[in-house]
Amino acid sequence: MKITFPNLGNTIYAAKAVFDNLGIDYVLPEASSKKCLELGSLYSSEDICLPFKIMLGAYIDCIKRGADTILLTGSCGPCRFGEYCELQMNLLNKLGHNIDFIVLDRPSAIGKTEFSNRLKKISNESNVSNYKKFKTLYLAYKIINLIDYIEKSARFKAGFELKKGECKRILESCKKSAIKCNTAESMFDILIKYKHMINHVPIDVNKKPLKISIIGEIYTILEPFSNFYIENKLMDLGISTTKTLTPSWWFKDAILSYLKLNSLNLKFNSRKYLPYYIGGHGRECIGEAVIASNSGFDGAVQLFPMGCMPEIVSKSILPTISKDKDFPILSLIIDEMTGDTGYMTRIEAFIDLLERRKDRCII
Repeated sequence: MKITFPNLGNTIYAAKAVFDNLGIDYVLPEASSKKCLELGSLYSSEDICLPFKIMLGAYIDCIKRGADTILLTGSCGPCRFGEYCELQMNLLNKLGHNIDFIVLDRPSAIGKTEFSNRLKKISNESNVSNYKKFKTLYLAYKIINLIDYIEKSARFKAGFELKKGECKRILESCKKSAIKCNTAESMFDILIKYKHMINHVPIDVNKKPLKISIIGEIYTILEPFSNFYIENKLMDLGISTTKTLTPSWWFKDAILSYLKLNSLNLKFNSRKYLPYYIGGHGRECIGEAVIASNSGFDGAVQLFPMGCMPEIVSKSILPTISKDKDFPILSLIIDEMTGDTGYMTRIEAFIDLLERRKDRCII
């Protein structure tokens, strides 16, 4: 087995740490890029969503570098992500690639036994002791929490930093250093060092930067290439941002879903506008918008790929929240034809709106 996996925000660090420690051969996917998108678009249906095309292009590249197994998280309910493995497997077979897919669906959806069997397909490839396997998984859990914490702190503190660009520099250096590590232990140690650094960034608590909540479809939020690196661009403008949907959040949400205790705050805040589960993270998007409007944020940006059904439903509800809460929300729909210039023009116009509103409040 030579395994690979899609880029999905910070999950790549935890996955690398696990496979390094377990001694399982893997192919690390390159950062998502225009090359991946073009390659995936070449073999995908025109109306399939952007994440599918980027992932497919990355898989083909990894297969050329020797990968024969793809590890993918699953999704149940009315969201096309739940069909990715079957569709991609069929496409890859037609292209002459005999690839095995291991899909990690939520235990609440497929049962604990089936979930355990799928994990064993990976675990059985490792010759290390069971103790080291459990220790590695625990370290990976701490790693994903650490790097998500560092990123969240850096994104939010960017609006308050005294030395412009310091938070972004620390975050980028952290990710470059972490991906070079060859063991979970060394990666954990590196992240502890960067956590200390980001916690001690000098800030001006009297600053009043714009604060924007990033909401929407999880892949488009987490994978920077798919959203034109919007968070980096907002950091450059001295804007504080936050997002709830992160890999560490997803992991906790998946575990708690078995007990029906997942996302209680988001469910509570979305119930007035969307009390039902509609697939994907549509209900979470609504809950995040309400929470942001009640937490002193200046606005929210919804990101989702063209054709994403749960987010289309959310988009139709967000104007009501915006009106009820007097809270600006910008919806950005992205596909392979989206141009950076037009995209940034909309973001800049939205920022101008938020700044004018903030100035009126100060006066």
